[in-house]
Amino acid sequence: MIEITEKAQIELADLLKSKSASPEAGLRLAVRKGGCAGWQYEMNVAEAEAGDETVVAGEARVIIAADSFDKLRGCIIDFSDDLTDAGFKILNPKARRSCGCGTSFEPDDEPEGSGAEDGEVCGGEGGNS
Repeated sequence: MIEITEKAQIELADLLKSKSASPEAGLRLAVRKGGCAGWQYEMNVAEAEAGDETVVAGEARVIIAADSFDKLRGCIIDFSDDLTDAGFKILNPKARRSCGCGTSFEPDDEPEGSGAEDGEVCGGEGGNS
């Protein structure tokens, strides 16, 4: 379903420990309508809900929301520790384009919309954890 890079596995395991998350909790990932490019990523530490899929890699757990499977299939979860852009990153092969802050995207299976041009900053705060 998705891949979690080694760097993301380490950072996610540390995050879950620092939050004293339950053994069933993980980084729950979903997509929702919104953002400057049409769809935005939503990430939080939570337990799986009915129908969700859990991907375990090492001590890291990523939970994919049931209603987001199609838009997230084939994604790679990575972690960047860049000074100005730190956090979990989603590399989505289904994204036709994404905004400059990397928190929203336009899927390649929908008609082109009126979102931000690829790389254009949408002015949002960013949704990366």
